[in-house]
Amino acid sequence: MPDYPVNQRLQDFASARVLVVGDVILDRYWHGAARRISPEAPVPVVRIDEIVERVGGAANVAANVAALGARALLCGVVGADADGDKLDELCAAQGISANFVRAPDRATIVKLRVVSQHQQLIRVDFEPDPHRDDTQDVVTLASPLLDKCDVMVLSDYAKGAVFRAQSLIAAATAAGKPVIVDPKGTDFGRYAGARVLTPNLHEFEAVVGACADDTIIVERARTLIDRYALGAVLITRGESGMTLVEDDGTWLHVPARAHDVFDVTGAGDTVCGVLAAALGSGSALGHAVVFANAAAGVVVGKFGAATVSMTELDAALARSGSSRRGILDRVELLEECGRARRRGERIVLTNGCFDILHEGHVRCLADARSYGDRLIVAVNDDASVAALKGPGRPLNPVESRMAVLAALDAVDWVVSFATTTPRELIAEILPDVLVKGGDYRPEDIAGAAEVLAAGGEVRCVEYHAGHSTSRLIAAMGGAETTR
Repeated sequence: MPDYPVNQRLQDFASARVLVVGDVILDRYWHGAARRISPEAPVPVVRIDEIVERVGGAANVAANVAALGARALLCGVVGADADGDKLDELCAAQGISANFVRAPDRATIVKLRVVSQHQQLIRVDFEPDPHRDDTQDVVTLASPLLDKCDVMVLSDYAKGAVFRAQSLIAAATAAGKPVIVDPKGTDFGRYAGARVLTPNLHEFEAVVGACADDTIIVERARTLIDRYALGAVLITRGESGMTLVEDDGTWLHVPARAHDVFDVTGAGDTVCGVLAAALGSGSALGHAVVFANAAAGVVVGKFGAATVSMTELDAALARSGSSRRGILDRVELLEECGRARRRGERIVLTNGCFDILHEGHVRCLADARSYGDRLIVAVNDDASVAALKGPGRPLNPVESRMAVLAALDAVDWVVSFATTTPRELIAEILPDVLVKGGDYRPEDIAGAAEVLAAGGEVRCVEYHAGHSTSRLIAAMGGAETTR
């Protein structure tokens, strides 16, 4: 089974708008020490010293969307009670635009967990029987919001909010919005027409039967896709990662990225939230799955239903090999710079022709790297070198010059530019530190004014006399050497 390449670019999710419709839950945690056994029954006595309340269910999907900087809209059913008010309050605090049906004849769903020393001792659920009468109100409330979103998620916890899943999918399809469904139960026909269905392996096998190997998983996923007109099925498989099968028959496998599994609560919510934010911001589905897989690896290392920040997702992708180094184009470089800045890293930039790499270059590059966490080397293309140095230069084409630079440990990213100076490129990147050799004066360095105006620094590193490309060329008999 081939693995999906993980060196994909993480983009800014702030442009995404996600509508989450589903069963909203108030997660309540009672924390305390358990130091004795009750004399009334063989159970621990917990002295509660902290109460924590969090959004759960579909609200946790929305929280994961909001944590990535995307816009999260939420529709669901709550009671006309204090717990419903609390969910409203928690959603507002997390930047979620909540749109709740207030049902006067039912209570808000609450899951209470008693926890001691980071271990759940018991979970107590407070929930009414599912009310199908409220689900038409959910459809009525959600439909106008489709114009304000790029993607819709149906988060089904079998509590009744998405009983009319077909009506919601039909409305989204008519509006041209893809639908991601986190399913519940064995009737996947309720979700016919969805863009992506995201069952875990247990849920998948409950519908298609036990799958002895990967080949059977793919075959049966294709059957589901054909039967229910799905765009894709994404099967989450715990420590075995994720398998995506699409309607064109293609499939891919992404291995698990978790390092420490502490609590799997809410991991499916994170997968749906990140998947939706990625698709809403323009990612291809395969790339979105890579992001969702990395995010799931983060949240299972946290306690309770949790979210992932963009910084944590960046770091997780970097650990899994998704942080790129080497030769980049301009767009790729700007994206990598954005990721580095979100991690709090200082970016250094230097530039030059680097026609024949020599000891002086290597020393200057190492000195430049010492001023920050990431070093960009901007390289003149062949035409601009000829304009600066005259006919017969460069001796080495830009592709070769960049490849040699990218092989140096001190260099993170190499990019070319076509102008005689890199001023325009520097003004676009605005590095924290701009570096040139000591044979330059700061006021003569291209891009210095722009960097200083943005609050950056300009540094001149030691010039290593006796080392120059021109001297080497003269020693070889002149620049008439052909490439």
